[in-house]
Amino acid sequence: MEAESARRTERQHLATVSFDGRFWDAYLDFTERPDSAAYRAFVSFSQADAPDEDPVNTTVIFIEPSLDDILLKARSFSDHQLVSLLRSARAE
Repeated sequence: MEAESARRTERQHLATVSFDGRFWDAYLDFTERPDSAAYRAFVSFSQADAPDEDPVNTTVIFIEPSLDDILLKARSFSDHQLVSLLRSARAE
């Protein structure tokens, strides 16, 4: 069970979206689990044609009691919603 949990907390590819004339890969990244019962994750965007560039990250936007809950919510985001998150994160 511990190995399965570790595998599911690895970076998860959500989608590839187009924004500002480029393609961006959206990933779900998990944070370290503090002494709480909740799991936390954020979305990280990398330019598909420039993977060495620094990623654009949202703040932690998922706080759920299980990994499955986070994965379900993150995978329910449409491309339009992901682009909105990217636009917002780049504006910081």
